[in-house]
This record gives sequence, structure tokens and C-alpha cells, in this order.
Amino acid sequence: MAKSRSAGKTTTAAPRFHPVRWLRRWTIRVAILAVAVVVGTVAAHRWIDPPRSFYMAQEARRLGGIEHLWVPIDAVAPVMARSVVAAEDANFCLHWGFDMEAIRRAIEDGAVRGASTLSQQVVKNVYLWHGRSWPRKALEAAITPALEGLWPKRRIIEVYLNVAEFDEGVFGVAEAARHYFGVAPADLTAVQAARLAAVLPDPKDRSAANPGNRLRQRAAAIMDGAATIDRDGRAACFQD
Repeated sequence: MAKSRSAGKTTTAAPRFHPVRWLRRWTIRVAILAVAVVVGTVAAHRWIDPPRSFYMAQEARRLGGIEHLWVPIDAVAPVMARSVVAAEDANFCLHWGFDMEAIRRAIEDGAVRGASTLSQQVVKNVYLWHGRSWPRKALEAAITPALEGLWPKRRIIEVYLNVAEFDEGVFGVAEAARHYFGVAPADLTAVQAARLAAVLPDPKDRSAANPGNRLRQRAAAIMDGAATIDRDGRAACFQD
């Protein structure tokens, strides 16, 4: 009896589609791509100045324009950098992006501001949006170590000074110095620098040119703090 031509042949079944595996595989790929894009962007901004932030764009639309001029840190009076650190993050040179002691104190006191380092504020101002939300805080916490690992401390201060809001629609120390005192950022005095740093927690409701008693007192404390961190070495990581 003749054998059938099909005898001995085996058929290969088409691979089954597994949606869970497919979803997991593509989720991992997208996550890796997102991490690579974020790290690459942060790394590039070590040398390339970041564009206007999302918040700046929002304010420009709301106000019809903003005042912003980028200047290198070498064109800013050194006392301005010391004043900002003394006001916002005195242990800036001692931590890796998160001040754990400040976080513990903030939790004990039930406070929110005071635990955020300059590195975290740069991440928020440059890459994220303003407002209090867990997604933003989670992204901030994820990006901050990359910033600290890829940028020198001096670069972090330079970017912060150029993106911080000092008055409504006034961004960066160059425009702030001109706006409040009519001087170039390199010519800021210790008093002027302290007053600019003193408005940072609430720039829309405080004035460095016409300070009230509370702002004067805070500026005096910042002046003392700036001198202190200069003496004890806590400003060494961002000064030439």
C-alpha cells in the first residue's frame, strides 16, 4: 500500500499570543526608554542651558511675557550664591540631593517647606510642574539623584539662580538685580543679595526693594548665614 506524501511530515503550530507577556515586555521597554531620555536630558544640561521651564511658559502666557536673562555664575556676585544656600539649603555641600535631617525635622514639625533642597528645587523648576502632588514628588525624588550624580554643585547653583522666581514674572538673578536695584548681578552687595534670597519662599508677595520688618530680619539672618558657611567651608563645593 502506497504511503501518503504527507506521511512523516510534522506541522508547526503558530505561536500563541500572550497579552500579559506582551504588555509586560513593552512596559519594560518604554520604562527603559523613558529613563534613558531623562538621564540623557539631565546629562546634556550639565553643559547646555535648559530652555524655559513649563512654569515660565505658563506665567508668560498669563502675564503676556516675563523678564528672564540667563547669565553664567561667573557673572554673579559670589555672595549671591552664598546667600541663596544660606537661605534655602545650608547643608547643600554636605548632602547628595536630600537633606535627611531637614526631612526628619519637617516631619516632626508638620512642615512642608524646609526639607526641599536646592537640587530638588532645580529638578522641580526645570523639569516638572509646580503644585503639591504625589506624582510630582515621586518624579522629583527619582530625578534628583541623577542631577546630583551628573552635575557639579556649582552647576546646580548656577541653574537655580537662573530659573528662580524673584517677583511676579521676574525670573533669574540677572533680571532680579536689575528689577529691584538697577544693578548687574556681579555688582550685588551682601545686603542686596540677602534681600533677594529672602523673597524666594514667597516672591509674589515680598519685595526686596521695599522690605518690611520681617523681611529685613530674615535678610539679616541670611547675611549672617552666608558669612558663616563661607567661614566653615560649607560653601566650598560651589565657590572657585
